[in-house]
Amino acid sequence: MTTLYHHQHGGAQLNHASQKSRAMLDFSVNISPISPPIGTLSLDTFSLQAYPSIDGRGIKDFYTGKFGFNGDTVLPLNGAIEGIYLLPRALGLRRILLLSPSFYEYERAGRIAGAEIAFLPLSAENGFKLPSIELIAEALLHADAFMIANPNNPTGTEVPPEIIMALASRFPDKWFILDEAFIQFTHAFPGNSLMGKVMALKNVVVVHSLTKFYALPGLRLGAIIAHPDVIRRLLNYKEPWTVNAIAESVAPLLLECGAYEEELRDMIFSERERIVESFSTIEGMKLVGGAANFFLAQWNGDGSLDVLLSWLVGQQIHVRDCRNFTGLEDNYFRFAIRQPLENDRLLDALRSAMLSISTQLQTNPLPENFNHQSSDRRKNGSERCL
Repeated sequence: MTTLYHHQHGGAQLNHASQKSRAMLDFSVNISPISPPIGTLSLDTFSLQAYPSIDGRGIKDFYTGKFGFNGDTVLPLNGAIEGIYLLPRALGLRRILLLSPSFYEYERAGRIAGAEIAFLPLSAENGFKLPSIELIAEALLHADAFMIANPNNPTGTEVPPEIIMALASRFPDKWFILDEAFIQFTHAFPGNSLMGKVMALKNVVVVHSLTKFYALPGLRLGAIIAHPDVIRRLLNYKEPWTVNAIAESVAPLLLECGAYEEELRDMIFSERERIVESFSTIEGMKLVGGAANFFLAQWNGDGSLDVLLSWLVGQQIHVRDCRNFTGLEDNYFRFAIRQPLENDRLLDALRSAMLSISTQLQTNPLPENFNHQSSDRRKNGSERCL
């Protein structure tokens, strides 16, 4: 029997589903709903007969040009995920503290590197906000690294940078690894990013992605930003030529996308406020997070979340079932912010869901084992999602 990979990305179901699914609006993947104006590129644009630079120089050029970083602080990556897996083994981490719920790959990367994993639970009662600095400090006494996303995925909650800076100063012998994949979608960017603090705080390492903000998931673009001494250490473990020629050529083009960045942020900020306001009038729904370009929501209507997901699929809408995250088993789902008319379709579908589903269940009750079957599928490793 073929062993399936233990998880799928949020939108993976649609990639392998029937032709009919292509008409669906996919709210499960958290990338920009518009593409950057880098033109229509063809293979003729690139030299595929020559090796790219061994160190992903094109990506480094973007980070030095965009943010003014010294090149010695930038380690180009084949997407941020490469950095997430590189850091635990290169830094020799033995016990990693993680938030729960959070991005599953942190846990997997740590375990593959032989590290023990400790979890700091987030609470639904306070909207999954970061615990107090003293609680984090107490948990760090038994760990050598804290790996955390800002904003956190899937809760969409922010991490105050001053807390991480204070902890990094308090525990200079511990590593603080920040995943800032969604940081450019936040109001406070760039002031809330720790990318510019790595020279002062040598134990702070930032993993950054260009996938989400620039809608380029197929190219795998990202970097680690860290003190030059840390970058040199990582280079002892990193494979060469992980950035391909096409990605390396496209990255510098993003330096010319200032108007796109402004348009995207304005749209995300405007739609975020509109969605929050609209949800206050939608029966059976609770909204959480929203610091980035996505929201976590909870279904409090009739039946389990399976009923709502089935209803949305019937409306040609796909969202991300989050019940396979620890702490989100109680009917939580996640959806991205898309363009206004697309968001209207989702909001209209959610507005009508409560009444329609209630009527549907009265007419056609679900079989007794419906929820149990769904729960069993979620526990199956092959459906563990990002």
